[in-house]
Amino acid sequence: MTANQLFLEREKSFLSEYAFLTSNTKGREKPCPQCPNRTEFQRDRDRIIHSKAFRRLMHKTQVFLSPEDEHFRTRMTHTLEVTQIARIISRALRLNEDLCEAAALGHDLGHTPFGHSGEFAMQKFYSPDFAHYKQSIRVVEKLENDGEGLNLTWEVKDAILNHTGSSEASTLEGKIIKLADRIAYINHDIDDACRAQVMCIEDIPKEIRNVLGDGHSQRINTLVSSVIAESMDKPYVKMSTEVGEAMMELRSFLFKKVYTNKKAKAEEDKAIEMLGTLFAYFVKNPNELPEIYKNNLKNDPVERCVCDYISSMTDRYAVDLFRELFVPNSWRRTK
Repeated sequence: MTANQLFLEREKSFLSEYAFLTSNTKGREKPCPQCPNRTEFQRDRDRIIHSKAFRRLMHKTQVFLSPEDEHFRTRMTHTLEVTQIARIISRALRLNEDLCEAAALGHDLGHTPFGHSGEFAMQKFYSPDFAHYKQSIRVVEKLENDGEGLNLTWEVKDAILNHTGSSEASTLEGKIIKLADRIAYINHDIDDACRAQVMCIEDIPKEIRNVLGDGHSQRINTLVSSVIAESMDKPYVKMSTEVGEAMMELRSFLFKKVYTNKKAKAEEDKAIEMLGTLFAYFVKNPNELPEIYKNNLKNDPVERCVCDYISSMTDRYAVDLFRELFVPNSWRRTK
């Protein structure tokens, strides 16, 4: 037997009856020969990790725009934390860990520079329907690999597309990504907000701390343990009512205390207008787009192609490009 065949047999004998078996995948849009050493979801994981979009996550904002402190989370570290939490839950529930890992690693590939500020910018200047999870699908289907896409499996793309909002993934593994994403960002955003002196742990209402705990690891352990306890050998994935309600109350608290905090978002309006200026410039000058986005002009409107370009940018790339296009050389600071 090949390693791939051995993995598939192990899944059938070990995984929960509610797990999604790799052998049942709906496959890829472009069929390709199986790899003898990896399952299809393992291949998806590798394709994502080796993509340019994945590497760019290291220089994209999570919450705090262009932080000078290197200990603040980026979109990359957020992705790794989501992946770790998703793997813990899926392994404990005997679900398909490879599917969880691939979807978690790819869930934010389409995120804009400057976090959700960039998303707001694209909604303002491109389309109200723009959403980072939809852009993630566009990245893996059309923009990566010189326009060929990553050709991921249907189940991984389904989990990426449905990792946020009211929509639900078709697999339990996909549903885990939504929970893992929320568990990760709620907790690491508290950590970053305390480091930025936007809040302190004591600001969190005591009734929430009584349920979830005071420390970072305590809260994550409570949330993850609740998912595992409530979902073991069940056809669903969820937390207990008490823990789930406490998590949502904590999320609401963070929206008031952190996500709309003037200190945390002091530069947000500038970032939005900067991306808007870049968007308008390239709509008027589409010939200056990089080749991959220029090639898509044959089939897509110019605004769509410019949105793809701006969404792909890292924070520092967007700032440097803005300076290059709009700030006279004589005005730039010299060291």
